[in-house]
Amino acid sequence: MINIGVIPVAGRGLSLLPITKSQPKEMLPVGNKPIVQHVVDELIGCGVNRLLFVTGPDKSSIEDHFDINKELIRFLRYQGLEETLSELAFERKSAAYFYTRQRHQNGLGQAVICAEPYVNGHCFVVALGDTILGRHVSSNIVKRLVEVFEREGGEVRAVIAFDEVNRSEVSRFGIATAGNSFGDCFELADLVEKPRESETPSCLAVAARYVFSPDIFEYLHKTKPDENGDIQLTDAIHLLLKDGKRVIGVRLPKSEQRYDIGDFDLYYRAFIDFALHDPVRGNEIREYLKNVLAED
Repeated sequence: MINIGVIPVAGRGLSLLPITKSQPKEMLPVGNKPIVQHVVDELIGCGVNRLLFVTGPDKSSIEDHFDINKELIRFLRYQGLEETLSELAFERKSAAYFYTRQRHQNGLGQAVICAEPYVNGHCFVVALGDTILGRHVSSNIVKRLVEVFEREGGEVRAVIAFDEVNRSEVSRFGIATAGNSFGDCFELADLVEKPRESETPSCLAVAARYVFSPDIFEYLHKTKPDENGDIQLTDAIHLLLKDGKRVIGVRLPKSEQRYDIGDFDLYYRAFIDFALHDPVRGNEIREYLKNVLAED
């Protein structure tokens, strides 16, 4: 069973300034917890419980968040706030957390390279720390990726989640050229980073979850930086495919909503969606919004 997860969280979050000036994008709240906690809860629920965060400058609050705050626990118990204390249950989940710094922020591919010594020749999961899958019920897509990876045997070098997006959105994602399909899976023929709408091979976009064999590092080291000086993970996967290696795509179930927190529009929508479906406060929020919209 693959239990190593790599969570890149080193991005600057420029599209969400000024709220990301001193606060990591991954620590912004969506519903009642930070974005990255949604991701961690998902991975632990899928059996991935050795987690490496690839961080950058001003990201220490991520490490603080997943640390055990004994002083806060004592204070809440002293005050008799047991219900509030239950909100810290995530601190006691069976997981080991590790952190490394991406000293040069040269793209997602370079962030994954930072994990090479930690991965140490094992297969591993990559889950982007700014993308939530599922809503309140954690996604099982990582478990599905691992199942496919292990079922198909050693000839498979990667299994990647894909989501169908609108054609107008393809320039934001890595986009698949799909080969033969089998069930919810397909052979990945090629992968291109952020194609123009007029040139896209499909609308199947990488959905921020991957399973890799350690072979990916060989191709990441071969990958040339793009025009911005970034090493793109998509380009390394393209080289892997070009070399005849087998990569499988798995379609994200329609029941599993994807929240890619890339700008304010997407952030607002994600927060509103989680607030409306909150099992405790959702109905009250829904009524509040109805009244606000009626007044407008």
